[in-house]
Amino acid sequence: MRVNNKGYITSMKNTTVSPNREFSPADKPSPLLSLYLTKDHRYFEPVKAAYNKQDKTILLTYPNGSVARVSIQPRDKYFKLTLLSLSPRNGIDAIQWGPYHTNITNLFGEIIGVSRDTSASVNYAIGMLALNDNTLGGTASTVADAAPFEYIIHSPDAKRFPLPDSLHEGQAFSLGGDGISDVAFYAHKEPWYRILYGNAAGVDQQGRISIAYQSRDRTTQREVFYSLIPHMTANKPNHIEVEPLPGVDFIGSSVALWGSPDSTALMDVIQDIVLKEKLPYPTINGKWVKDPAAYVPDAITSGGIYDSIISYTTRLGFRTISLYDQSFLRPDRGNEGYIDGKHFEKKPLKLTSGNLSHMEFAALAAKRGITIGRTPITNALAPGTKDASPIPSDSLCYQQRRLLVNSIGAADTIIEVNDPRHLQEIASWEGHVADLNMIKIGKELIHYFGVSEQPPYRLLKVKRGYWGTTPASHQRSDTIYKLQVTINYGYDGIIPNMALQDKIADWYADVCAINGLRYYDFDGQEFLFNNGHGYYSAKRFFRRMFARAKAQGVDYIRFTGATLSEGSWHYQSIWNVGGGKNLYDVDTREWGSTTSQGKDLRDVTYANFFPVGMGGNFPIKAESTVEQYEHIQAISIGFGTTYSLYLNQKDVESCPQKEAIFTTIRTWEQARAANAFPLWVKEILRDPSKSFRLEQLNHDTWNLYIITGKGTGKQLLTKLSRAKGY
Repeated sequence: MRVNNKGYITSMKNTTVSPNREFSPADKPSPLLSLYLTKDHRYFEPVKAAYNKQDKTILLTYPNGSVARVSIQPRDKYFKLTLLSLSPRNGIDAIQWGPYHTNITNLFGEIIGVSRDTSASVNYAIGMLALNDNTLGGTASTVADAAPFEYIIHSPDAKRFPLPDSLHEGQAFSLGGDGISDVAFYAHKEPWYRILYGNAAGVDQQGRISIAYQSRDRTTQREVFYSLIPHMTANKPNHIEVEPLPGVDFIGSSVALWGSPDSTALMDVIQDIVLKEKLPYPTINGKWVKDPAAYVPDAITSGGIYDSIISYTTRLGFRTISLYDQSFLRPDRGNEGYIDGKHFEKKPLKLTSGNLSHMEFAALAAKRGITIGRTPITNALAPGTKDASPIPSDSLCYQQRRLLVNSIGAADTIIEVNDPRHLQEIASWEGHVADLNMIKIGKELIHYFGVSEQPPYRLLKVKRGYWGTTPASHQRSDTIYKLQVTINYGYDGIIPNMALQDKIADWYADVCAINGLRYYDFDGQEFLFNNGHGYYSAKRFFRRMFARAKAQGVDYIRFTGATLSEGSWHYQSIWNVGGGKNLYDVDTREWGSTTSQGKDLRDVTYANFFPVGMGGNFPIKAESTVEQYEHIQAISIGFGTTYSLYLNQKDVESCPQKEAIFTTIRTWEQARAANAFPLWVKEILRDPSKSFRLEQLNHDTWNLYIITGKGTGKQLLTKLSRAKGY
């Protein structure tokens, strides 16, 4: 890497090939570090650079008068870049590493920031990873530090997938649907429509990929105008006063900048960075959860009867049972983590031999090396829970803060406010549910809908004592908090502020330690962004949960959730969201026969070195066949996917081929865990037109066959062997 005397990267070369291959575009040098002034929406790029070889630092001078001191520490497989100081700040409230431009036009990983050329002729990737929590994937101009959820146009291969004349690279489009149904979001099966779950990587009009990370000064209060899906009228932005966080600043922001052959980048370089820099490193079966050999499906329950679910899971070779038919687990600090009572007296898990508590069922599963888990609504404080009602906490997140103009009694519905700005906005940025439009005064929640247009400004359609709180008298100049909330459809809740969110993270750790849970499906995971701190909020939440769990002897919590972000990438094991024919249709053998969700999520996860999710899917029923699951497992290993296998005891027992299906899935999973599938074999397995059969010879070897003659014959493709270290 070469940095010129103005502070721009002018060369990034792969020196492992001859001649060296250049990846820095000649017409787009990359600023090593940019500064950002939010109030003016303005970037400052360096104009001068001076390198100190002795202490490996570089001084960058900017046109606004600021000078940044940056440490550049070469490591064996990456550069470690750290901002040591910025003086004077001159109003700068955010910094940005890059953008670092490349001439790569193939795959971009917008969640973790990676530019990938997967072709055999180039086989190279350039990327970044954040080395501290307040350094986030994306640009400094990102509103509320969570990038818009949208489509952009990008062809991963211009020869195979040329763009129509009406489209150009980098063009942005709204998601599909009404903005409420998350299945309908996925509306484009064309390969050049790329859905975005971040902006740590992007493309220019030539399809060239750039990567960027940013860090923000969070110590001062600011206001954002935010929606995660701002293109949709059903999800209009709201004005949110973002809570200041003392001590959370951009000084010390640090990234690892790396370049590597793409085929070895994950396990050789990214894993090396994670270990060397002590980033989160969850494991399963003794392997890092990002290791493709550690990708393993989970069981997911249906029907509410659990007599055989542990036995099924064992025979499948899976490790986790998601108790999905137990409805939502709502965070409630009132139970202190005892979700079945202080003496485990509640027995919600039904077995013929006698109903069990979670703790009792977890103990049974643990004897087989299996863990259990539930689906919570991440940080939504539901009505009737400790921090929401009937006595609401003073640590709730609010969108706006106003003052009461006149004192009111417990029965008064005329509530005058000192300032009507933004109070006409319906609560949340998502769905804007009228029922959740509320304020808090003291310990009372009050519903309202709208504000008068003329003074004196008063709230309209007022309902006192909302959510079972107690109507009370309030004094002139008491503070009015317009609360930040979630959505309806069973997700109803209030968002906590950061201090209370920390305690909710603790609660989730306690639930695991007390009840034996080791798995969560965090539905509503995007609610972690609602406080305006975006991916930082997610990182802080999961770091807190994992740290407290580890202190209580819980080393690993496997989790999926409603989204995947740079804030959760290191912690999150899988992303099994949605399911059925929206994800992968085993009958038609395509990624999403009803929507583009399967294709979209496959492209996102694969590009970001994350297990591809096939959702809750492939239930074993009376008509299920071994051939179906041979195909499912071939696709799963070819693309590097996980899925949640629906198991309804009544349906499974009606299937004549159930034992053969169990054996088939277990055989493929044992070979996957042995890392027995080389890349060339995986590429063949991805072809949906082919059918395969895998037969185990012994503990360490397998024969992989291609089925011929319309299923009547088989031809040996290759003999597979256990890889060293697996």
